Amino acid sequence: MNAGRFDVFYGFSQIEVRGEMPTERRMFENLIRQVKLADALGFGTAWIGGAHLSLQEQHRSGARPVLPHFRGEVCPNTDILQLATLLMSETRQIGIGSAIHSILVNGGPVAHAEAVRTFLTLKSLGPHAHRMLRLGFASGRFDFVQEVFGIAPRTAAERAVWPAVKGVVLREATEIFVRLLRGDALASGDLPPRFLADGTEIPPFWTFDRIRLVPLDSPLETLRLYLGTTDRATVEAANAVLPCRVFNLSSTAAATIDATHVHMAGVYHPDGGPWQRRYMPRTVLVFVDSTRAIAAERALAAVEAWQRAMEGTVDPSKVAQGMNNAVFGTPDVVASQIAERFHPDDRLMVWFDFNDHDTERVERTMHDFVAHVVPLIESRVA
Repeated sequence: MNAGRFDVFYGFSQIEVRGEMPTERRMFENLIRQVKLADALGFGTAWIGGAHLSLQEQHRSGARPVLPHFRGEVCPNTDILQLATLLMSETRQIGIGSAIHSILVNGGPVAHAEAVRTFLTLKSLGPHAHRMLRLGFASGRFDFVQEVFGIAPRTAAERAVWPAVKGVVLREATEIFVRLLRGDALASGDLPPRFLADGTEIPPFWTFDRIRLVPLDSPLETLRLYLGTTDRATVEAANAVLPCRVFNLSSTAAATIDATHVHMAGVYHPDGGPWQRRYMPRTVLVFVDSTRAIAAERALAAVEAWQRAMEGTVDPSKVAQGMNNAVFGTPDVVASQIAERFHPDDRLMVWFDFNDHDTERVERTMHDFVAHVVPLIESRVA
């Protein structure tokens, strides 16, 4: 199997499915089993979801429950670097990716740049020195998490246009993060002033005297950066410093995908070489079975469970849209759907665990995909 074409994606959501709620321990045990299998099957990278703070407690205590119908936690992975250390110790060659790592929380971009440099330094001293970390990073999912760490409107004017201000905050954090990650000496005053589209200046959220991170000699060769936004100004600011690819998780129109590739070809940092389509990996939900009806039933159950968690009800029109975003059926049908929907040079993050806590079934699907679907896809490309 072409490890440069196929990755595996783990949403890793502790969500109630058909009345079943797995424990956190079972979630982690299932993840370790599945990543070990992905490594053995030849997938290139295991991308793993991330989140912070209990959603259930926010529902009980928060003034504005963000997902009031969600039973469970969005994701128990709060630290991709510690998780990567564990998973690398259990596997031989698969890379580990974050989907997505928030650089706004837990100390902000300075702390996260320091943590990544430390991780890379320690990894370089052991048997996993060659292993790849693919760091997808952005703001994170929920405002209530960011507010704990001081990322909130500071004035009535900011509150009125907070969605736009949040984009400026991510741009500021991104530039701090990549410059310190590169090893620069940096003061907050070195950064350019930031403005909204109407010309309103946004004061910085992070102010600090000139600093430089240690370890000083962290090796960056096994790090790949992926921005969890396609905001042009943020992408361009990041790529003025280091090669930063982009991460595409949601269902996105083909025209938007193509426009992003055109933009990235013009701004991608030259140290990363020419821009390639595989530098923007794309998720694909896969349900494969020798019986098409069984695959369709599994896809439907997963989509309905997710919509019920997000909205508290099942809307047939939205279920239909969710089914359109999945590929399901027998191996030949799944291979045909992937060939029709994706460019041959796209890197695919194949999602097997979507709302499915039956790890034996997930692992069978992984086996079936590699044994029966991948050869059909690769024969079409050859």
